[in-house]
Amino acid sequence: MAFQFSERALELQRRVKHFIDTDIIPQEAAYKAEVDAARKAGNAFIVPQTMERLKAKAKEAGLWNLFLPESGHGAGLSNLEYAPLCELMGRVPIASEVFNCSAPDTGNMETLVRYASPAIQETWLEPLLAGEIRSAFAMTEPEVASSDATNITASIAREGDQYVINGRKWFTSGAADPRCKVMIFMGKTDPDNPERHRQQSMIVVPTDTPGVTIVRDMHVFGYDDAPHGHAEVHFEDVRVPLDHILLGEGRGFEIAQGR
Repeated sequence: MAFQFSERALELQRRVKHFIDTDIIPQEAAYKAEVDAARKAGNAFIVPQTMERLKAKAKEAGLWNLFLPESGHGAGLSNLEYAPLCELMGRVPIASEVFNCSAPDTGNMETLVRYASPAIQETWLEPLLAGEIRSAFAMTEPEVASSDATNITASIAREGDQYVINGRKWFTSGAADPRCKVMIFMGKTDPDNPERHRQQSMIVVPTDTPGVTIVRDMHVFGYDDAPHGHAEVHFEDVRVPLDHILLGEGRGFEIAQGR
């Protein structure tokens, strides 16, 4: 089987590499200095202005949202075409965010493009695509082995015209970032369903919803990963409208396979 890149894909590789070499790498020290200064002042979870300037420059250059396949919102690259761009970005820790191609936003944006209602897309997808806000994905729980998401215990219960969400999540990547304004939460809407992979659903939760508490940032191998972070988040009687459910009840695993 031949894996041939199109001329457009090759040109994007050249342009991304050039941007990383000439614009991002020379600014790595300035970015680190901003975060280090903020950490020394007592709070490393800031919005580094070095990053915001680089994002604006990448967007102006048309090197933006490169991850979205078959979409009018992104570059429309296949996984084969996008892979070498990921390799280039992966050489520099801050590079993927510069191009608005960093997790968990990429997976969340793909999810919202494919499964969210037009109203949810207007409210949350558009500012994510513009790089104006960031997001988090809340799945992992401290009490269970969450790598198998059938084990999760957080609940999403329908009450009238709302869903009520309760649970404790941790290592929720991005939740500690001050720009994080929305989460996609995975919980159980039908815990007694004999089909284990139909018990779970995904739902959109704005971070400022009453009952959402960012408890702490969690360190991984001694690192806080600021200003992105991995947070412990508690959800206590969090209420969101019915239209915040993605695709429908019991379809969380279906979404997970598609994102």
